Amino acid sequence: MAYYIIKRHPLSSIICTASALALMTGCATQSQLASSDQGTEAQKAESTSTAIPLGSGYFASDSTLPFKAPDFTKISEDDYVPAFEQGMNIHIAEIQAIIDNPDAPTFENTIVELEKSGRMLSRVARVFYQLTGTNTNDRLDAINREVSPKLSAHSSSIILNPKLFARVKAVYDKRDSLTLDLESAKLLEETYKDMVKAGAELTETERERVKEINTELSTLTTEFSQTVRSATNDQPLIVDTEAELAGLSKSQIEAAAAKAKSMGMDGKYALALQNTTQQPLLPELENRDVRERLFKLSYKRSDGTNSKFDTRMTVAKIAQLRAEKAELFGKPDWASYIMQGNMADTPKLALDFMEQMVPALAETQRREAKILNAKIAEEGGEFSVKPWDWYRYANKVRQDRYNFSEAEVTEYLQLDRVLEDGIFYMANKLYGLTFERRTDIPTYHPDVSVYTIFDNDGSELALFYFDPFQRPSKRGGAWMGSFVPQNYLWNEKPVIYNVLNVPKAAKGETQLMSFYWVNTAFHEFGHALHGLFAEQKYPSLSGTATPRDFVEYPAQVHEMWREHPAVLQNYAKHYKTGETMPLELLERIQAASKFNQGYDFGEVMEAALLDMKWHSLSAKEAAAIDTPGKVIAFEKQALSELGLEVELVPPRYYGTYFNHIFSSSTGYSAGYYSYLWTQMLDHDSRDYIVKNGGLTRANGQRLREKVLSRGGTMDYHEVYRSFAGRDPDVKYMLGYLGLLRGDDEEKK
Repeated sequence: MAYYIIKRHPLSSIICTASALALMTGCATQSQLASSDQGTEAQKAESTSTAIPLGSGYFASDSTLPFKAPDFTKISEDDYVPAFEQGMNIHIAEIQAIIDNPDAPTFENTIVELEKSGRMLSRVARVFYQLTGTNTNDRLDAINREVSPKLSAHSSSIILNPKLFARVKAVYDKRDSLTLDLESAKLLEETYKDMVKAGAELTETERERVKEINTELSTLTTEFSQTVRSATNDQPLIVDTEAELAGLSKSQIEAAAAKAKSMGMDGKYALALQNTTQQPLLPELENRDVRERLFKLSYKRSDGTNSKFDTRMTVAKIAQLRAEKAELFGKPDWASYIMQGNMADTPKLALDFMEQMVPALAETQRREAKILNAKIAEEGGEFSVKPWDWYRYANKVRQDRYNFSEAEVTEYLQLDRVLEDGIFYMANKLYGLTFERRTDIPTYHPDVSVYTIFDNDGSELALFYFDPFQRPSKRGGAWMGSFVPQNYLWNEKPVIYNVLNVPKAAKGETQLMSFYWVNTAFHEFGHALHGLFAEQKYPSLSGTATPRDFVEYPAQVHEMWREHPAVLQNYAKHYKTGETMPLELLERIQAASKFNQGYDFGEVMEAALLDMKWHSLSAKEAAAIDTPGKVIAFEKQALSELGLEVELVPPRYYGTYFNHIFSSSTGYSAGYYSYLWTQMLDHDSRDYIVKNGGLTRANGQRLREKVLSRGGTMDYHEVYRSFAGRDPDVKYMLGYLGLLRGDDEEKK
């Protein structure tokens, strides 16, 4: 599930630059940052009466590499702080030049100039925050802590500048008399709305408090992100003997031994944590005590059980500040404030959408628990299923019912084939794209590969970076982002990256991946296509610059091609024999996928509802959660009210390590429901695509024209209707998940 932070305007994106770019949910892309005039800032100084400082160093001008891709051979850690400082100084001067312009405010001299501002800051931020997410170290973390509050204060000083707002408002107030194309009109509307939402119409005292809150949130969310990463990477489960690891493969045991040795515990074994509550090794571990220890270590990783890793009061303070900020804007809670502009634009609409699925989901959870308990009893177990047992016995049931095992499927899934013969093949059949591996483009890590993407007419479309492997310097999850966003303002083509966390095979072994990671790879490339096919003039409206509850839709709808027979048979080849995966195995995969939705769908639903509970607190209610114990008590109470079997199916993330909602100043806060909302759009679209021919250029072209190329320029309900010819219906999602009729599995 992707981390994906969306901001639609350069002002609102810069205000969360430090923390938002550090997250990427999850699903997570990078926010759209401001773009400024092409060339050096010295050239700009010649065309304005207000002195613009000159930039120096690598980030002062565009890269000379193809597509303006960053040249990592010329960037050092010493460059970042000076570049951030220069970038902020230049940006402030550019804003002052807009304010000091003696001419009456116009769309060109105010809105477009604002859109052009901040280019150096954008360059350094796009590189720096991708590195802190994928290949960080102590020095980069320290720089992050230093610059995050400065960036927040800088952003607030711009977006809350009353003189700048006066010019923007002057243009907005005469919008009906202006002759603007649709995209320019949208840019004007979003610029004005973002400034109002940021606090431009508040009193001076209120604006100053908003600035303080923004700065404090930036510091706290950076602290949260770094603590969670350390809690995940630095406290693996330590196991004394190899016998306790029965069920794991030889390579998994060797990896555990190597990790323990690297920690100075030669002879022991260390099982690394993943970012989610559930852990991928749990189904394979035969020792129930080890399973329980691993699971509890996972969900207690940063709740103070280990005093070095405690985010409880950080979470509480973030919630308190957000609720206070919402109150300043006259909103009852953060959710009501932050959801403005979403497809589901009120907490009630999102909650009503989720709650209509709770009864069927709760029934499925109880029914599947009975099935798993029966399997445990059949094997002679004298215990009832717990979360650390769930996937182990769910896999056994799937093996019995559908003759399906994850291990069997994984043998057909070589990573390189998945990318080049699966994802790229799909992109060629749907959109006519072709790909060429590049070896002349420097990368930030040896594991990263680079491709030029050519459009269906043979022209260069984009540059694409692929960073697939897990490593200690990378945060968990998967995401898409851009070093350069598509825009016609400067005729820039997109430079896009996809990041995964596939466990890397031991040296000399074939690199395989699970069907889960295959799905994630198709998902993230769907985000990439959203950026690649953008056709916007203005960077801040380009591609993925859409609300949270729309942006996951283009990614999720591309997951369907993972299982399409023509695509699957092109990439799913047995790593030893070269045999193509039989369609009969695919049918078993599809049948088995509807079992275990009580957990798979349930943990996401619970996380989304928990997110909404945190962000539906009033300022008074949030202030009352003022001790570490109250944080845990609040979550326990909130989860108990959901009507789901939380003791059996915990949420995908507890708040103390919920990066999507607490690792940025906004992130997916009050927005994690969007993974469910866009799943509804996805499955409704699949119905249309299948009924209209499936994997065809015609369907690809329609999706490209109606959805993927639209960026943030249209109403998203209209975007969807223009593609599917109707409003979405939740029944297609519920049918796919097997939740329409609760007794289906029981009858088997």
